[in-house]
Amino acid sequence: MSSLPQPSADALAQSARLLALVEADIDAGGGWIPFARYMERVLYAPGLGYYSGGARKFGPGGDFITAPELTPLFGQALASQVAQVMRASAPQVIEVGAGTGLLAADLLLELERRDCLPEHYGILELSGELRERQFDTLAQKAPHLAARVHWLDALPGRFSGAVVANEVLDVMPVHLVVSRADGLFERGVVLAADAGGVRRLCWADVPATGVVRDAALALALPAPGGGEYVTELNLAGRAWVSAWAERLESGAMLLIDYGYPRAEYYLPSRSGGTLLCYYRHHAHGDPFLWPGLNDITAFVDFTAVAEAGFEAGLDVQGYATQAQFLFNCGVLECLARRGPQESADYIRAARAVQRLTAPQEMGELFKVLALGRGIGQPLLGFMRGDRLHTL
Repeated sequence: MSSLPQPSADALAQSARLLALVEADIDAGGGWIPFARYMERVLYAPGLGYYSGGARKFGPGGDFITAPELTPLFGQALASQVAQVMRASAPQVIEVGAGTGLLAADLLLELERRDCLPEHYGILELSGELRERQFDTLAQKAPHLAARVHWLDALPGRFSGAVVANEVLDVMPVHLVVSRADGLFERGVVLAADAGGVRRLCWADVPATGVVRDAALALALPAPGGGEYVTELNLAGRAWVSAWAERLESGAMLLIDYGYPRAEYYLPSRSGGTLLCYYRHHAHGDPFLWPGLNDITAFVDFTAVAEAGFEAGLDVQGYATQAQFLFNCGVLECLARRGPQESADYIRAARAVQRLTAPQEMGELFKVLALGRGIGQPLLGFMRGDRLHTL
């Protein structure tokens, strides 16, 4: 990993403190913990995890750029779908994991332009540092609307309206399963001494049991041949959707993320899984490098998410590529409002739209799934388009 930028001394010290927590977990677990537990620790340990430790994550100065950081046109187009859901249910929005707050600001400003403001805009955010950034963003971008926004510590007891989750499912802790000729295993984390006697994090497989084994067997994973087939199970994502289903009285969840339907997720050619790490706009494959300083993600199995919602009583109300969803929601009409096509502002915006919608960029890799209850009309974002992308 010599090509990666080096962390500061303070960052390395914070990572060392988090590593000590992980080591204590491993010792308490009898020398082994599931990867899902490790991923939960390094991303969300209070005050130390990647999403709770205060490091800059989003934008050019962070580790990655999300759609709202590219252009406000993403939120402006999404507002079309949010407005329709609110009209069919209740004038409320909850955004889960709101990042820098840019999407919240863009949505609120566009909904105001459409005379369709929510009475309440909730942000479910566990990171105190990100809450502060979201507050500052809203105060700067939409100060007259900031009073409508409130922050949540947990899922509401009951809710009607629109739920927005952009790039949330991909950072939920995943279990790793390994299929080999000698059986089905769960991959976890242990400590092993190196040549110098220093204990380091290492992979270790144990026979899969319980819900992990049951879920893996249900997938009928490709035969590994003489090697192994490694993949992810996002059991936390399924449980999260089920929990929302218990609370959503009417409205829809709009889940936007990168991933595949099951038929594409578990292809024989994808034998190494989809797990990725990000550090300062560099992707790499070592989740043990500088714990707490890297984002760790896995692609979403959208079929599993849809099944979890359906089994919990929600309707699957739409599934499309991000490109088709944004086109259906009027992203090109939003772009046309930017002024003359020869202007610098229009050209910059057009380039951002291309990145959001081009097949070789985010357009095909990102998908949008809508799960809802009590909406008796087709959702705008899924009304037109090909039928090549199915669950």
